[in-house]
Amino acid sequence: MSLRVTFVAAARSAPLRAERFEDDRPLDRDGWGQVERAAPGLLRLAAAELRYCSPAPRSRATGTGLGYAPLVQLALRDCDMGRWRGLTLAEASAREPAAVAAWLADPLAAPHGGEPLYGFIGRVGGWLDTRPVEDGGAVVAVAEPSVIRAALVYALNAPPAAYWRLDVRPLSAVGVVGRAGRWRLRFDGTPVQRSIP
Repeated sequence: MSLRVTFVAAARSAPLRAERFEDDRPLDRDGWGQVERAAPGLLRLAAAELRYCSPAPRSRATGTGLGYAPLVQLALRDCDMGRWRGLTLAEASAREPAAVAAWLADPLAAPHGGEPLYGFIGRVGGWLDTRPVEDGGAVVAVAEPSVIRAALVYALNAPPAAYWRLDVRPLSAVGVVGRAGRWRLRFDGTPVQRSIP
């Protein structure tokens, strides 16, 4: 028995350098434009038996804009960043450089008073492992890029440091296939067509 879970990254509501920890701003005009442009390529995922999203406003709006009518899942919320909530990485680094360095180096550290990276990965992985499994079943989940990075680290049983090496772009999709504790990454796409001379 295996299940396919496809994660779709929420549209961005600010430039990358202006991204804030636990950003709860809604999609702006540019974000809605991104959703409209991406919808034709992602609409097929609306056929999934189960459609979820994180509680973040931009994830909910992205899921709705793509026609998924997703159910909010609290376990898919962004990492709890404690007193750094609402700050950019640069702002947190300017205020607490040693604390940010410790947080980036140690997945068990939570100098911000929130959730350690290790706990965040475990929470998202726990959600993934508890999806109802029907052979050939499909799930789509719209979430913040950080949530998707955590899910991929968990699914691949990679060390927590791998989290910092994953780049999840807005409105990108990635799938995992399997069941609790036995996930594998799955890439789908159009085969490259070669022209014959």
